[in-house]
Amino acid sequence: MDSYAEKKKRFRQRCLKRLKQASRQGTYAKDHRVVEKLSALIAAEHAKSVMLYVPLATEVNIFPLIRHLRQRGVTVYVPFMEGKSFRLVKYRYPLRIKQFGIKEPKFSNQYRKKQIDIAVIPIVGMDITRRRVGFGKGMYDRFFEKETKNIKKRVFVARELCMSKEIVTDRYDVKADLVIVP
Repeated sequence: MDSYAEKKKRFRQRCLKRLKQASRQGTYAKDHRVVEKLSALIAAEHAKSVMLYVPLATEVNIFPLIRHLRQRGVTVYVPFMEGKSFRLVKYRYPLRIKQFGIKEPKFSNQYRKKQIDIAVIPIVGMDITRRRVGFGKGMYDRFFEKETKNIKKRVFVARELCMSKEIVTDRYDVKADLVIVP
């Protein structure tokens, strides 16, 4: 019988393959639909501080959302990697390519000082418990373990939903309040 770790690893591999295929065609339209839904949600929630991410090639391109929110005066935070986790820093230019090919702002003392209204989290997949399967580094899990009390709503996004009908996650994996896909 397979362990959760083995099931999760195989599930992650299948989802990554699907995401890579989904990222070859129609990405602009898919990303645009997700960004529109996110923008409407953020406006409806009257969110003033939002955690986003700097997208990788297989993730929803949220750069238009970042620009839009900053123009509206919403404070945008993104992950700044530190060791095996990250902390949130204000989104600002220039972006630099760091570990795993991830872009992030330069080191900043402008870190999050208050609650995050909405955290937008990219996923590779999820299971029936609405827990996240990511790239397998555990950075989001470590971050949310410490910061969950400071984050009002967690929203998962992906170009395509890859969902397991069986439990492949652990209790510490981040759980969604809402999932947005095209």
